[in-house]
Amino acid sequence: MAAATVRVSANKTITASLISKGPLQKPSIFNLCFRNGGAAAQRRRLFRCSAIYNPQIQIKQQGQPETLDYRVFFAEDSGKKVSPWHDIPLHLGDGVFNFIAEIPKESSAKMEVATDGQYTPIKQDTKKGKLRYYPYNIHWNYGLLPQTWEDPSLANAEVEGAFGDNDPVDVVEIGESRAKIGQVLKVKPLAALAMIDEGELDWKIVAISLDDPRASLVNDIDGVEKHFPGTLTAIRDWFRDYKIPDGKPANKFGLGNKPANKDYALKVIMETNESWAKLVKRSIPAGDLSLV
Repeated sequence: MAAATVRVSANKTITASLISKGPLQKPSIFNLCFRNGGAAAQRRRLFRCSAIYNPQIQIKQQGQPETLDYRVFFAEDSGKKVSPWHDIPLHLGDGVFNFIAEIPKESSAKMEVATDGQYTPIKQDTKKGKLRYYPYNIHWNYGLLPQTWEDPSLANAEVEGAFGDNDPVDVVEIGESRAKIGQVLKVKPLAALAMIDEGELDWKIVAISLDDPRASLVNDIDGVEKHFPGTLTAIRDWFRDYKIPDGKPANKFGLGNKPANKDYALKVIMETNESWAKLVKRSIPAGDLSLV
């Protein structure tokens, strides 16, 4: 593998374009965060890494929406393409994470990061050559946590021994604003749902954008129940039932069919970040996955 890519956060304010609506505040110390390789990087655990990748990311659309050729690429100001899965940092410090929107709320086109494509652009999923849509709109912003991976070779003893689904971790963002495809939002996790889809574990992290007016009121699963009553049940039921109109069985959920709290969600994020690190180090076979 090529030499480690270093993400640097120096003692200065960095103006953000997509990652936030205002400037990111300068960190208290000079930090280095490695995407790949390096002994120091491997010793560093997720929640100790607070480096911020240069947020001047451009979204470049190729083709027309809702066509087979449509792609949403991410690029630096220089024009160099980067991967939203591998090159956008996961952790921003203080329990805040980057979330990449794939499917805006109140839409049905099944958009997703192409994990097998170079630079992993966002595209619309297909089946038998046809574009895929949900049978009805999803009511929340939906996307992924970068630099996470659900290892298909790893059985989760806490969730019926289910193996990972070979994808980044999914996020359901419950804020009131409608995100755009490819938009990068700063979010805080609040809960986790252990969905089992055809035998594969497919985590759903429930989170809220820091820009949402109620974000300061919601810090854990109890806050969701208080300020967004019925939302956790609605999310579970939506993901349980969305395949039924196509004649498939309902999805199941582990952990007693109930959402887990924020601490558990953070544990899921940490573990899947560690799995991603092994993947990009090639400690685990990548198969058809793109590591570029």
